[in-house]
Amino acid sequence: MSQRLAQVLRHVSGPTSPLLRASTSASASISVHPRFLVIAGAACAVSSFANPAAARSTSPIMAEVSVAARNNSKPIHTAACLIIGDEVLGGKSLKRVEVIEDDESQIIEAVQRMSERYDFVVTSGGIGPTHDDITYPSIAKAFGLEVKLYDEAYRRMKEISIARPRPNQPTIDWDVDSPALRARLRMVELPTDPAIPPENQFLFPREELWVPVCVVNGNVHILPGVPRLFEMLLDNLKPMILPRLEGREIARVLISTPLPESMVAPYLTELAAKVEPMGVKVGSYPRWERKRNTVTLVGKDQELLESLVAEVVEGVQGRRITVEGEDDESDGEA
Repeated sequence: MSQRLAQVLRHVSGPTSPLLRASTSASASISVHPRFLVIAGAACAVSSFANPAAARSTSPIMAEVSVAARNNSKPIHTAACLIIGDEVLGGKSLKRVEVIEDDESQIIEAVQRMSERYDFVVTSGGIGPTHDDITYPSIAKAFGLEVKLYDEAYRRMKEISIARPRPNQPTIDWDVDSPALRARLRMVELPTDPAIPPENQFLFPREELWVPVCVVNGNVHILPGVPRLFEMLLDNLKPMILPRLEGREIARVLISTPLPESMVAPYLTELAAKVEPMGVKVGSYPRWERKRNTVTLVGKDQELLESLVAEVVEGVQGRRITVEGEDDESDGEA
């Protein structure tokens, strides 16, 4: 997705197109009533030339059109992607995913807000040896902590680096101060709360890795941004996390259907209205260029979900599956 966004921005960040150089009287504004606002936008622009006082109108509708028209034509210097959907969060206890910059104020605001709102928070990235890796000091600042060298992490880093040197990593003298050594030490200088035992705030989920998972404020877990390393460490945190999830298990039922979403939408709308008050969420997820789509039932009451399966299977002319895509080649249904 990020690659595609970059491609789009490469196309739009060049010289302004003739369309964007045209008068804003031709700009189209998209809102709840797009036709009305497009016409109003053109009328406002024309009337402002004929009657300068009209341009100073404080009408909320005109103000909305003016902002929309301005946004529609101004140069693009920044971009954002808002991903919406339960399928992204997996229908589980995960409630929010955010992507922010390597910016101290953004890190502080986000980590304070998430720590307050959620029981378990994971950060990813910004804990390397370079100048832009500011996650540790920023999170320390967010909670009024000092950044200190953690001796055990340093010991593990030194031993593992000497025993298993990486081919592309230059050899350093661990007993002599140098820029290379100081860069390494940045990765084991961690937010430290003197009131909490080290074993509760510095975790080593993988014995063969020196990278710690630093736990701040009791619920913020700081992990690296390297995908494979992040995955390994998070996966090995399970033994510590699962006992705290007791009573919070989420049940999930998957039903495969050969029907397009447009055909099952009326039935699923009625179903959702009936079961959501009972704590069941109904999801519908198209599978691009596949013959079968997926309908999901998610809730905490497995018995309740099971009681709905037969009805939903009939309603979407489908069948229950355990893994999405398992019946793609089973019968060639369109």
